[in-house]
Amino acid sequence: MKKQQKTEKLSYGIGKRKKAVARAIAKKGTGVIRINSKLLETYQPEMYRLKIMEPLMIAGEKASQVNISVNVTSGGFASQADASRTAIANALVGFFDDKELEKEYRKYDRTLIVGDSRQKEAKKPLGPGARAKKQKSYR
Repeated sequence: MKKQQKTEKLSYGIGKRKKAVARAIAKKGTGVIRINSKLLETYQPEMYRLKIMEPLMIAGEKASQVNISVNVTSGGFASQADASRTAIANALVGFFDDKELEKEYRKYDRTLIVGDSRQKEAKKPLGPGARAKKQKSYR
């Protein structure tokens, strides 16, 4: 006899920003959000916590019906926050299969659904940075 497995509805979301990559998993729950195994309420700095909470505030009551676990790697604080919010928004849209929610996200900020593809410009060999050059003196 085979045991029947309970199939729990899961939704995956991916977000990228510069070098940061975030993977979010949404499943039915009580509205607990974890970022790298830490509760969102304890995420620091506060400015980036508020940025990550944007898709949850737009989703409203729907966000309290799911637990979301986000794993984010690489990049800095800002890049990780942007990647996390994109991953959370994609996971919520996938979980509820809601085109209206996706439209709300796009209306608020397109990067909630579509990743920002801009990257840091490469450093050039003639100077200290991507655009900066050594000063030239004629006297």
